[in-house]
Amino acid sequence: MTKAVWVYSLVEIPEGVSIEIDGLKVKVKGPKGELEKDFSHAKGIRIRKFEKDGKNYILVETFFASRKRKALVNTIAAHIRNMITGVSKGWRYKMKIIFSHFPINVKIVGNKVEIHNFIGEKAPRIAKILPGVTVKVQGRDLIVEGIDIEKVAQTAANIEQATKIKEFDRRVFMDGIYIYEKEVMA
Repeated sequence: MTKAVWVYSLVEIPEGVSIEIDGLKVKVKGPKGELEKDFSHAKGIRIRKFEKDGKNYILVETFFASRKRKALVNTIAAHIRNMITGVSKGWRYKMKIIFSHFPINVKIVGNKVEIHNFIGEKAPRIAKILPGVTVKVQGRDLIVEGIDIEKVAQTAANIEQATKIKEFDRRVFMDGIYIYEKEVMA
């Protein structure tokens, strides 16, 4: 089996976004905020900035790469792209409140989402909102927004998991709160 000598991935840095690199720690600043991520677990990977033809780039590279290292290079580049998109535009997940048996009431209380009257239960179900994420109730929709895609997605997953039905037939009781759209904010 032959190994690739040099594997790399380029990420273009848009106007209005600044990136600081300290070893394998990446800090991205933009108009919407600041994100920091530590890639120290990635041994044998190098991250650096350079300029070519008046444009700034981030180069994620490795030498003598195995399949895992090739995948790691592309994964880190994708994380950096998501960080750039987050600080320049932001992320939004849209969720729909679905019920057919009992009307569900959703309230935002501090850093929690309280789901009342879910399938007729007396006690509310609670989902945690991660820091840096905002949740809004608009009629039968929930809007989850933030700059860190991982925190936005985890908050949406927390809400979806809070309304998971275990005791009833899922084909009959489809009540719950479900993600129906993921988008970049404009």
